[in-house]
Amino acid sequence: MTFHLTSRAVLLASALAFAPAAWAETPADTLVVAHTIDDIISLDPAQSFEFAGNDVNNNTYDRLVDFDPLDPDAGFQPSLATAWEVSEDGLSITFTLRDDVTFHSGNPLRAEDAAWSLQRAVKLDKTPAFILTQFGFTAENVDQMITAEGNTLTLTMDKPYAPTFVLNCLTANIASVVDRETVMANEVDGDLGNAWLNTNEAGSGAYVLAAWRPNEQVQLTASEDYWQGAPTMKRVIVRNVAESSAQRLLLEQGDIDVARNLTPTDVESIAAVEGVTIQDEPRGRILYMGLNQKDELLSNPAVVEAMKYLVDYEGITGSFLKGQFVTHQSFLPLGYLGVLEDQPWTYDIEKARQILTDAGIEGGTITTRVRDLREYIDVAQTLQGSMAQVGLTLEIEQMTGAQVLDAYRAREVPIFLGEWGPDYSDPNTNAATFAYNPDNSDEAAAVGLLAWRNAYEVPAEMNEATVAATLEQDADTRAAMYQDIQRQYQAEAPIVPLFQRIEQVGLRDGVQNWWSGGAISSVMYRQVTKGE
Repeated sequence: MTFHLTSRAVLLASALAFAPAAWAETPADTLVVAHTIDDIISLDPAQSFEFAGNDVNNNTYDRLVDFDPLDPDAGFQPSLATAWEVSEDGLSITFTLRDDVTFHSGNPLRAEDAAWSLQRAVKLDKTPAFILTQFGFTAENVDQMITAEGNTLTLTMDKPYAPTFVLNCLTANIASVVDRETVMANEVDGDLGNAWLNTNEAGSGAYVLAAWRPNEQVQLTASEDYWQGAPTMKRVIVRNVAESSAQRLLLEQGDIDVARNLTPTDVESIAAVEGVTIQDEPRGRILYMGLNQKDELLSNPAVVEAMKYLVDYEGITGSFLKGQFVTHQSFLPLGYLGVLEDQPWTYDIEKARQILTDAGIEGGTITTRVRDLREYIDVAQTLQGSMAQVGLTLEIEQMTGAQVLDAYRAREVPIFLGEWGPDYSDPNTNAATFAYNPDNSDEAAAVGLLAWRNAYEVPAEMNEATVAATLEQDADTRAAMYQDIQRQYQAEAPIVPLFQRIEQVGLRDGVQNWWSGGAISSVMYRQVTKGE
């Protein structure tokens, strides 16, 4: 198995990092985390788009603006940028950068590094590039649209977008500032250092990537010269532990400090264990039900309306999803600007039956293709039972995640049950996929839009409102616009938000200030401490 090291790898504890855990208590200056990290494909912030990879990058890089892990509800805050100014026409934002930051290499961090990092991400055009290119940046124009002069950086956009929209997008990992000199010293065949950054880092963050052993472990070491102060935890070791039961055992024994993938059963088992606490943290992922409008039965508005009353919201969140999800019936997660907390639907078999009867619908058969994950299958089977009570037959086909996704993107799944996670911390990230679909034709192939995948022909006024919300300059007005969109969406849309995920993290006593990233970011370690 390949062993990847950064050029500045700090391996003072390599034996500790890679030997099987045998201690009964983790070192006082080391945070040991059990998590599923086998999804890491790349550590290049211009390419990484997986949960565990973003966790690493969030701690090894800085961005112009970012979140305060001790006060995440405050929204984005100055980070590498100390201030910013929006032009009178709203087409540009000029950032003033700090002048006291160095990269892990020792090179000074300059505005030209920040400009080049954003230019590079657009030119590479990897999966997360759309977060930046939606502002009109292209490989051809980005050098003129993103510029640096002295200690300032200016973004010039194609439209006067809401500053909150732009700034929220700049908290995404793709906006991380990389060390141009170090990266270009490792460029191969014009790849802008992409191959090298896949397994190394060139950031200025609170932690240095010391080692990454794919599917096994990531080790980070504290940057003692970090501009916000050296982290208390001098090492962070993230171990790939796939099974919840294994994480629970390690936590009980004191071999790890944090367990991040516990099932409801293991949470219940461990809750009474001395020395362990459970921390609930809302994440941004929404479990929803997509009703494909290509299906003749599902395209009937009465069936769409009835289906919203055939979900046993309280029963599901009180049993097999207990503690892991809460009922949430709007497409913006809790924690986002403009979130709507209204819950217009309840589990009501009689109401659903009456809706169908009034529409002259006496029965029918519908298929769902479900990823072979226990929680999705359980939701499907519960729905199957409630649908049967009103004369509807639900046939459940279990598939791998890849198989379901391929069929879903081809618009071939009549009822889809699964999750959607935001791509960045702005409300447009979900509005632009749930409530926007300007071309519903098969030829449009807009696979990134959930509305298109479910053949939902979004009304023109909703499409227009979604675009208009990205241009509204006043944050309060913008929040109200998103609430209006969600109310219209709840009234008619065939893609039904059901639940929002809660991450139940197991912590050893003494671990303080843990933050998984909430609904808006990835995990941060620099604020974590361990005490008695």
